Amino acid sequence: MPALPLTLIELKAALNRLPGIGPRSAERMALHLVQGPKEVIKQLTDCMQKASERVQICHICGGLTEEQPCQICDSPGREPGLICVVVKPTDILSLEKTGSYAGHYHVLGGHISPLNGVGPEDLNIAALEKRLDQSEVQELILALGSDVEGDATSYYLAQRLGRQGLKITKIAQGLPAGSDLDFADELTLNRALQGRIALDHEG
Repeated sequence: MPALPLTLIELKAALNRLPGIGPRSAERMALHLVQGPKEVIKQLTDCMQKASERVQICHICGGLTEEQPCQICDSPGREPGLICVVVKPTDILSLEKTGSYAGHYHVLGGHISPLNGVGPEDLNIAALEKRLDQSEVQELILALGSDVEGDATSYYLAQRLGRQGLKITKIAQGLPAGSDLDFADELTLNRALQGRIALDHEG
């Protein structure tokens, strides 16, 4: 016979599926939730439902937003000649916290990974090409992480997207090898942005 009621076991399992939440943390959270005030639970579930219904993907950059386009894409104060390419929407949040980048973004949706069956056609590259063709972008910053897949994807994009008048750079200094942007602090990301290096896109 299980020590926890079935509904608690199910809640624990659901919480355990969240990123960064291990079995013990999930159990503590589940126990705290069921023993807490009912109004707190209702507020939490209401917020989760509202966020699930309202938060969507920006049709221009791929970031998280409640309106189309997102505030960053719609802001006249952002630098139109800069686009920073990231892997996932949460990377935008990480870079925005640095306060040192004032351009636009483009969410790629992953890395090129032949071993996992992910090719260029599975990523949001065609939309990026369209943005480059339709606007006067001077610099494309690749912020795709510093692991093998991130580096390979960066160099693929440099070769495919390279064109006259476009500078392609990659964030560099300060970002640990094999690290995602999620795990880097604001100072580290700021240094990585400031220390970006140019990528050669000549054939």
